[in-house]
Amino acid sequence: MENKEKEKQDGGDVPLMALNHVSRLCSNVKESINFYRNVLGFVLIERPQAFDFDGAWLFNYGIGIHLVQAKDEDRLPDDKDYLDPMDNHISFQCEDMEAMEHKLKENNIKYIKRTVGDEEEGAIDQLFFNDPDGFMIEICNCEHVKLVPQRSIGRIKLPFDRHNPPLDFDSVNQH
Repeated sequence: MENKEKEKQDGGDVPLMALNHVSRLCSNVKESINFYRNVLGFVLIERPQAFDFDGAWLFNYGIGIHLVQAKDEDRLPDDKDYLDPMDNHISFQCEDMEAMEHKLKENNIKYIKRTVGDEEEGAIDQLFFNDPDGFMIEICNCEHVKLVPQRSIGRIKLPFDRHNPPLDFDSVNQH
């Protein structure tokens, strides 16, 4: 296979930098803001005024959470207590799993705790729980597992210096 065709199959040279945000529908924006702030440590940031629907933007750890008030609650998960690690979820890297588990207990959040793998291959500790609307979240210490590229060495891009949006401290000082 020609190099250009192989590169096209692998996604080519795409100018992406990093994950910017995850958008979540919610039944109650204020309740979801409190959850993402108090349980996961996100910070409420200003949202462009051009949006003409209820929602909120939060940011921390180099990623944004965009909350959008659901117009149709049928689009939210049916069972807010259902937890299955093999289902759709977003995952956050954690440096202190015990502290995170304590935070979940403190907030009376139902969760599943498991360890995958062993010390030799790099055990991963995981906590799975739902946000107020039933969207699953994973907290893990996945840094114990090495990334092993499959025939893509040299193609993995790590955003060391540009993945965070610029902070506008001047606007903060004017408010």
